[in-house]
Amino acid sequence: MPATPAICRSGPRPVARFFIAAAHKSSGKTVLSTGLAKALSATQDVRCFKKGPDYIDPMWLSAASGQPCYNLDFNTMPKAELQALFSSRAKGNIALIEANKGLYDGMDVQGSDSNAALTKLLQAPVILVIDTVGMTRGIAPLLVGYQGFDPEVNIAGVILNKLGGPRHEGKLRAAVEAYTDIPVLGAVGRHQALEIGERHLGLTTPAESGEFARKIGQIGEVISDSVDLAAIRAIAASAPPLPAAPLPPPHGGRKIRIGIARDTAFGFYYADDLEALEAAGAELVFFNTITDSHLPRVDGLLIGGGFPETQMEKLEANATLRGEIRAAIAAGLPVYAECGGLMYLCKTLTWRGETRRMVGAVMGDAVMHARPQGRGYTKLQALEGGLWAPGREVLAHEFHYARVDNLPRDTRFAYKVLRGHGIDGRHDGVLSQNMLAGFCHLRHGGASPWAQRFIEHIRAKT
Repeated sequence: MPATPAICRSGPRPVARFFIAAAHKSSGKTVLSTGLAKALSATQDVRCFKKGPDYIDPMWLSAASGQPCYNLDFNTMPKAELQALFSSRAKGNIALIEANKGLYDGMDVQGSDSNAALTKLLQAPVILVIDTVGMTRGIAPLLVGYQGFDPEVNIAGVILNKLGGPRHEGKLRAAVEAYTDIPVLGAVGRHQALEIGERHLGLTTPAESGEFARKIGQIGEVISDSVDLAAIRAIAASAPPLPAAPLPPPHGGRKIRIGIARDTAFGFYYADDLEALEAAGAELVFFNTITDSHLPRVDGLLIGGGFPETQMEKLEANATLRGEIRAAIAAGLPVYAECGGLMYLCKTLTWRGETRRMVGAVMGDAVMHARPQGRGYTKLQALEGGLWAPGREVLAHEFHYARVDNLPRDTRFAYKVLRGHGIDGRHDGVLSQNMLAGFCHLRHGGASPWAQRFIEHIRAKT
């Protein structure tokens, strides 16, 4: 069974699509994208995508569109897989792709991994969101420069964001119309409804914001009133056809029940990774580490990232579930945990001077720090005996403020860290029985088929 779908050669098909980008990060593009997804979904089936490694923004886009949001990442996906993922999941009436950082930003000075490179790969017209705070006539050379920097990037429109008022809007529109041929598709002022609090990993998650459906509805109303949705639909429809790509066929064997922690503490999962688990033969059984007293009947566990530190009092209070997870790991239940999941499996978790008891399957103590302890793309080398650790070299990513202290000297690890930090700057992936728990986030793909290998490992143990 292939790990990822191959591009179908049966011929191109129309996929209406557009790319929301900005001149720089913190321009408000995620809130605006959320509003557009909500507003457009009132009359259309909207499918959303996010460029780069990110969990939080896709949660907002998924909640707004009512559909899974998929990540498109040059670091963990070759171009063919990236194209296939987009084409196979862009099944709705219109696809929205949100950039990360600025349009031309990326790690490679040549721009091979930039948002601009993705727009060209997917042949998606760009709608540029401009943070207009402190700007009037200066918007014109900015747009002219962005348009001329790479003529192959189709900047099809601009949305003026964070306006100071009607007078400010008038000056900006006049400058854009006088010096460029880029249409102004909308003008968004400052609204309390558009404020989404930020935290150390970026935007807050929908689960944390409380009444998030109402919040997203308000954002959608503001954007609907401020942006020309018909013009955006026309721009999206102008995109050329793309090669079709099929979804992976489902596994025909016995189903493997995978318990997946999903609640206010844990929720960082890539939608296509979960689909890859299902394609490999998994039945996904979601459970709540805070409110569920008992572990469901499962053949394996997956505990992803999240914000366990914000829920650590409640996690500690659910002693029965913690005890059952600890006992299941000791008995050999296959368990995979990433980042926040690793912290939960430690003996204790400390944040802001307070320490709470956790599961105790990892013989170390998780401690939150004021600054990131690991951040960015990582490269891992799988070590002997690393359970289902995929591939000899694995491209992944990490973003954590926590460290794990007091690990025993004889701790076994699944990976040697070639780039990044992992657990101790040299290793990642604590091993114990059939448990693998690390800080780095994997992405299922042809070069790193972790989901398929995890299910195969469980089949071999059951």
